Amino acid sequence: MRYLIRALKYYVQLMVILTLIIVILIVAKVVAADISQIFVNGYDSLWQIALLMAVFAGIYPRFGYTNQQVVVPGSDEETLPLVEKVMAAHGYVKETRSDGVLAYRKLSAGTRLLRMWEDRITVTRFVSGYGLEGPGKDVVRLANALRSASEE
Repeated sequence: MRYLIRALKYYVQLMVILTLIIVILIVAKVVAADISQIFVNGYDSLWQIALLMAVFAGIYPRFGYTNQQVVVPGSDEETLPLVEKVMAAHGYVKETRSDGVLAYRKLSAGTRLLRMWEDRITVTRFVSGYGLEGPGKDVVRLANALRSASEE
């Protein structure tokens, strides 16, 4: 279900961006205001573009979100402050905690809006460390920061 929600949000974002680009081009008089003159196939191009964007949106959550495990030796009492410190340093605040699963979200409202509220990082405790799940680039950045902090 989470995959479908992310794909729908990404589809809406793609369509809004594409619409804004077309509107800006029309307002700047770079292209004609008639859709049939802008695109080779005229109005048929609109459903073709929408279908292409749906394909991209359907694929994106598969590659845009990831899981990664980080080895962090020590007990919960020793490692949780380290996790809190790393998350705070990267602009995350704790959202929830239950049964060894922590959820963090971005503090910045602007960042949350640009990411369509898909900024949650879930941290799960494993025997040898933590598993991080969320947007790929953030998970990689946080995993590396957690590794570095645990080695100090």
